Amino acid sequence: MTRPLDGVRVVDFGQFIAAPAATQILVDLGADVIKVEPVHGESSRLIGVYGEAILRNYNRNKRCIALDLKDERGQKIAHELIAEADIVVQNLRPGVMESFGLGADRVRTAHPGIIYATVSGFGLQGPSRNRAGLDIAAQAESGIMWVTGEADGEPQRVGFPVVDAAAAHVFAQAILGAYVRRLRTGDGDTVETSLLEVAVHLQGPNWGEYLLTGNEPIRKGNGQPTVAPAADVMPTRDGAIVVSAYSVVHFDRLCTLLDRPDLTSDPRFVTNESRVAHRPALLTELRAEFAKLTSDDAMELLTPNGVVAGRISSYGEVRKNPDVEAAGIFIDVTDPDGVERTTLGSPWHLASIPEFSTVGAPELGQHTTEVLTELGYPACAIDDLAAAGVVRSHR
Repeated sequence: MTRPLDGVRVVDFGQFIAAPAATQILVDLGADVIKVEPVHGESSRLIGVYGEAILRNYNRNKRCIALDLKDERGQKIAHELIAEADIVVQNLRPGVMESFGLGADRVRTAHPGIIYATVSGFGLQGPSRNRAGLDIAAQAESGIMWVTGEADGEPQRVGFPVVDAAAAHVFAQAILGAYVRRLRTGDGDTVETSLLEVAVHLQGPNWGEYLLTGNEPIRKGNGQPTVAPAADVMPTRDGAIVVSAYSVVHFDRLCTLLDRPDLTSDPRFVTNESRVAHRPALLTELRAEFAKLTSDDAMELLTPNGVVAGRISSYGEVRKNPDVEAAGIFIDVTDPDGVERTTLGSPWHLASIPEFSTVGAPELGQHTTEVLTELGYPACAIDDLAAAGVVRSHR
C-alpha cells in the first residue's frame, strides 16, 4: 500500500533529538530522508552509549551522507541536495546554517516551493535567539523544574528529555501542516518552533490555573494541587501504584472498593476542597488500606470498576507489559553490520503502514556514494572529494 509521504524527499541537517526525531516520523510516513552529517559525525556519535541510543532510536531507515560544510565543495553538494528536496530540516546552533550559505532566507529565495524547518532552543525572535539550548535549559526556564520535585526539596528535572521528545512531535506536526498547504497552493513555507515554547505549552493546565488565579504553582511532589486524591502514590505489599479518584462518583467508588465507606462521610473528606486541605490525612487513611494489597490485587480491584490507577513499573516491567507488547512500539531492526537489535518505533498506527521498516540507523557516510551518484557525480569525482576530506564514504 502507498504510504502518505512516498516520493517526498527530506534533507535532514539535524543532530541529537528534536530534529532527527521529527524526521524519523517523516521516515515512518514514507519519506526519503537524507541525513547530512559532518565528516567526523554528528554530536550524538561522540558521546558514548547515550548518543548511540539517540542515533538508533531516531535515525532508522534514513540515508546518511557525510559532508564538510565548511568547504565550498561540500556546500555545493548541500545546495544540490536541497534543490531535489521538498523539505529541509535543521537544528544546528543559531547562525551555523547561515554561515554555510544554507539559511532559510537564501534557500527559500532560491526554492520558493521548499519547506524550510528550524527547531531552536529559545526561538528566533527574542534576545536569546543566538543562544545554544538543550532540553535541560528549556525544562529550567519554562517552569517545568519549578513545579517538579518534593515541596521541601530542590527542583527536579523530568527523568528523560521530555522537551526534546515533545518538540519533535510538535515540529513534525508543523512540517506536515506546511506540506499539506504546499499540496494545496504550491507554495513553500518557513517552519519554526523552539524547545522553550514547547516546554511552556506542555504545562497547559498549570498555566491555565495561573492565568485564571494569579497563584504561582509550587512543587508538591506527587499529587495534583487542586484535586485529591489525584496522581497520588499508594505503596502496596510488593511495590506501588498511582491512583486518581477525585470526582464525587470515583471517590465514593474507591472508598467502597477499599471497604472504607466511612471516609466519604468524614468531614475532612466530604468535598474535593476539603480533601485537598486535608491531603496528608487522606493519604494516611488510603495508604493503610493499599498496604494490605499486592499491586496486582489493587489493580484488579480498581481498574475493572472504573477507578483510574497505574502500576509504577520499572523499564523491565514495561517491556513485558502486555498492552505495550500488543501496541508493537518495540521493533526489531537490522543494523548495517548485520546485527539485529530492538529499538522504538513510532507511537501511532495507520492502516496504510502495516509495519515499519526494519532497516536500522545508518553508519556515518554509509550512503554518500549512493546519494552523490544520484546527483550525477561520477565515481572518480566522488573519490577525489573523499580524498580531499570533503565527503566521507563507505565505498
